[in-house]
Amino acid sequence: MRGGGGTATEVAAAHHPPTGEAVPGVPGVREAPEAPGAWSASDPYATALRTGRGPLFLRRADGWLLPLDVERWCARADAVDRAVLDRCEGAVLDVGCGPGRLVAELAARGRTVLGIDVSAAAVARTVRLGGQALRRSVFDPLPAEGRWDTVLLMDGNLGIGGDPRALLDRLARLLRPGGLLIAETAPVDVDERTHVQVVGVSDVGPTESPFPWARLGTAALLRYARGWTPAGAWTADDRRFAALRSRTAPAGGRRAR
Repeated sequence: MRGGGGTATEVAAAHHPPTGEAVPGVPGVREAPEAPGAWSASDPYATALRTGRGPLFLRRADGWLLPLDVERWCARADAVDRAVLDRCEGAVLDVGCGPGRLVAELAARGRTVLGIDVSAAAVARTVRLGGQALRRSVFDPLPAEGRWDTVLLMDGNLGIGGDPRALLDRLARLLRPGGLLIAETAPVDVDERTHVQVVGVSDVGPTESPFPWARLGTAALLRYARGWTPAGAWTADDRRFAALRSRTAPAGGRRAR
């Protein structure tokens, strides 16, 4: 899932993908077929991806709602997205790829890119757009661990798992030494760890068990990023981004443009 709240389904129980067809361009990766019932009307996220529109929210226990930008996620990569993708280096892993606009854009550029998401609906839509994606959590075993050049953590996906330091430690193990993390941070200075549910506008009662989530501004991200090297921060159209280099960067490693 994409948007200010990020991939809510990414924190679901670990999923071991079934054997499928080999994914070209990413050695050792096999494409997981969509699970039965992926478009179930009882899943507000899958329904939003099927229709390409919201409204969809993350809801805290106190009733506070964070709108999720379904229409933007399901559209083509916009100018802000494309400028972020221009900064990517080498092989790219999109963590919480959602409906796949960024994976599809990079694939169209001829880049080696893989999306991961625990939502079967998200993976299926990414594949239909021409991208490569696997139905896995970032905390599951993944292909090419320690060899990715760039990891993308966009649209609030810093919230995955509700433990920013554990997430950053995991991403460091996925990247090559000196690899690049590009993260979209909250547009406000916030450091929040909470539990949320994904709900549609008609979901007035419980929809699923609350799961841990986090919202981080850039300053908070930098506080958690021990062992990382800051490599830039910028704002575009009210969206904020930060770039970090993983541990043991090669001498003279270049900064994100």
